[in-house]
Amino acid sequence: MRFGFFDDKNREYVITRPQTPWPWINYLGNDDFFSLVSNTGGGYSFFKDPRFRRITRFRYNNVPIDDNGKYFYINDNGTVWSPGWKPVKTELDQYECRHGLGYTKIAGTKNNLSAEVTYFVPLDIPVEIQRVKLTNRSTEKKSFKLFSFVEWNLWNALDDMTNFQRNYNIGEVEVEDSAIYHKTEYRERRNHYAFYSANRKMDGFDTDRKSFVGLYNSYADPDVVRNGKSKNSVVHGWSPIASHSFEIELNAGEETELIFVLGYVENKTEEKWETKQVINKAKAKALIQKFRYSEQVEAELKKLKNYWTELLSNYQVKSHDERLDRMVNIWNQYQNMVTFNMSRSASYFESGIGRGMGFRDSNQDLIGFVHLIPEKARERILDLAATQLEDGGAWHQYQPLTKKGNAEIGGNFNDDPLWLILSTTQYIKETGDFPILEEMVPFNNDETKAQSLLDHLNRSFLHVVNNLGPHGLPLIGRADWNDCLNLNCFSTNPDESYQTTGNKKGGVAESVMIAGMFVLYGNDYAELLNYLDKANEAEKVLAEVEKMKNAISKYGWDGKWFLRAYDFFGKKIGSNENEEGRIFIESNGFCTMAEIGVERGWPQQALDSVKKHLDCEYGIVLNNPPYTEYDLSKGEITSYPEGYKENAGIFCHNNPWIMIGETTAGNGDRAFEYYSKICPSYLEEISDLHRTEPYVYAQMIAGKDAWKPGEAKNSWLTGTAAWNFFAVSQYILGIKPEYDGLIVNPCIPKEWDGFSVQRKFRGTEYRIEVTNPNHVSKGLKELWIDGKKIVGNVIPVQKKVVCNVKVVLG
Repeated sequence: MRFGFFDDKNREYVITRPQTPWPWINYLGNDDFFSLVSNTGGGYSFFKDPRFRRITRFRYNNVPIDDNGKYFYINDNGTVWSPGWKPVKTELDQYECRHGLGYTKIAGTKNNLSAEVTYFVPLDIPVEIQRVKLTNRSTEKKSFKLFSFVEWNLWNALDDMTNFQRNYNIGEVEVEDSAIYHKTEYRERRNHYAFYSANRKMDGFDTDRKSFVGLYNSYADPDVVRNGKSKNSVVHGWSPIASHSFEIELNAGEETELIFVLGYVENKTEEKWETKQVINKAKAKALIQKFRYSEQVEAELKKLKNYWTELLSNYQVKSHDERLDRMVNIWNQYQNMVTFNMSRSASYFESGIGRGMGFRDSNQDLIGFVHLIPEKARERILDLAATQLEDGGAWHQYQPLTKKGNAEIGGNFNDDPLWLILSTTQYIKETGDFPILEEMVPFNNDETKAQSLLDHLNRSFLHVVNNLGPHGLPLIGRADWNDCLNLNCFSTNPDESYQTTGNKKGGVAESVMIAGMFVLYGNDYAELLNYLDKANEAEKVLAEVEKMKNAISKYGWDGKWFLRAYDFFGKKIGSNENEEGRIFIESNGFCTMAEIGVERGWPQQALDSVKKHLDCEYGIVLNNPPYTEYDLSKGEITSYPEGYKENAGIFCHNNPWIMIGETTAGNGDRAFEYYSKICPSYLEEISDLHRTEPYVYAQMIAGKDAWKPGEAKNSWLTGTAAWNFFAVSQYILGIKPEYDGLIVNPCIPKEWDGFSVQRKFRGTEYRIEVTNPNHVSKGLKELWIDGKKIVGNVIPVQKKVVCNVKVVLG
């Protein structure tokens, strides 16, 4: 069942029914100010950090779901409604939500009165704009009331949910003209405040939630809206809000427009006050003036759309399949931007309170983002490297506000260091920016311990070499990529975290997945060193890689697939010897990408085993058979019911590893089959089952052993986005950046006649036309560059505006 449709021309997903199977959201903002907005107007805003600079309040796990948001209420002579349906839930005569790139338009009509709200965050300006258009579609004059509403939360969002004895006493606001200023805690250690303004004289206001809603009412039936009159309440403690009211008259066919600005301001300490207890509003008023008129708003909205047009022009595909094209050209790249900005910190599944920017997460997110804004990718690499520890390990997360390591989570996740090699080599291949390797970067944010980024990469590599177990395989630490495979964290206490327990010291648990990573990214690191004319160092790296390949060959192959790990007691995990959890996706993905044992046919055997044991209608499950009881020695993975999350769920993040493995083996049909099974644009028809947005990837889909196979959870913030774009763009479509140019090596379904790609790379636009006259999956027969036939499959870096490339498979 569908709940909307793709509007590819306008790059929008159009939702036509407000009661979607889950709130379908969008992200606004690309720099410091961010907002989440759902298809019914729910969501919240924050500046840089969703925990420490949360601007508006949101209630997770609420009933009804998706409360609260940035709401507008209309009282049309006693008929109360909202343009996004919620929170009032009055049945609308017409409803539409258009989620676009960095903006959302929600429109509703009731009794011939139409209201359209456009939400967006302008480029490089710390505000959210809400433009409200009201149209009288009747043949008579209409008089009605419009009310705005946001609830403030500009303090520690964790403290907001716990420290009521303080928070019920500190709420403070100022009201001036048509702006409401939230200055809670500003009198003490804060140098920042928020504001919510309107561009016309308001007829009333409220800043106290109890006064506006009523103590025993809900957002669906606020006392002020129902009675049609603001109380002009000024909050003193309790729960501060901001609500404007307007009395509006429209003649038949007449339209009017109001512009609301939700903003954030920081002042220098010496410039905090105008007079005693009166905040310095100069910056806020300057921001408000930027958006007083429709022309100003329209200009910024146009600038935002042009920004995305330019960004997306860096990679565009044209194939026979509109579902593939819209995903690659629009939505996958858009999601890559969001995951790069947010890591895993703020969504409708992540509260933004307990997690910062992930080290492994952000390094992976970068591989799907680097072609969009390389300079931001460069900054992120250096930020991540600065949280690395001197032994090559890393803080598992850092806080976006401070960029310091998150001590609450700690480190000792032993896959973390290798991801820095992946992100850095991919960045340099995209940009040719070798000087980044000479940047001096601190360890643990200590500038006195700064070394070159290249030194950081070396320590990342050596962290594995220096942490090997009895089989010569990498020690897993608290966990490798799979945070729920906790082989050194034996937990019987339901009140503690599995990952941060780490209570089995001196553990010998080993990871075959990290071993495969070490071979894959060790080879990448050696390639980089050779390119830097550091042949001796590269030779040493390759010697360690060879040792690891031998260890995998001796202890990591199970006969038909690659083992997953050895546990604390040295027992096999992911082996045919196991009754449950006999085969896992992660080690088979990395070892086939690394082509370990290719001379013996192991990658193809492993891929065939994945197909036989892990594949299902909705994607590849993480492991099988699922665990049916809690196993102390394996940790959180066994705590989930069968078919969910890491216990045999379809963890979409690692499906692309198998796709890439299949392309490496030349199996284009199978690679694309896996791609289409989890690609959201191919799942639109089963939205009622899938539940999450049909325009972005989900982290997890319930597996074949689940109670409800095919149901997705945790959309938007997932490494699935970057890895799927990486897999489809560089391995299936096969246009892959390298140090000296672009490698062209597609691996596609045999039935395809071909496709074309427009790819910007180091200042040149490459227009690549691929034809497949013999209907093969892989192999180049001819490569032509600007009419000249060349040998091989590498397009050298061109110094021209446009380069035309013809590729013939065969």
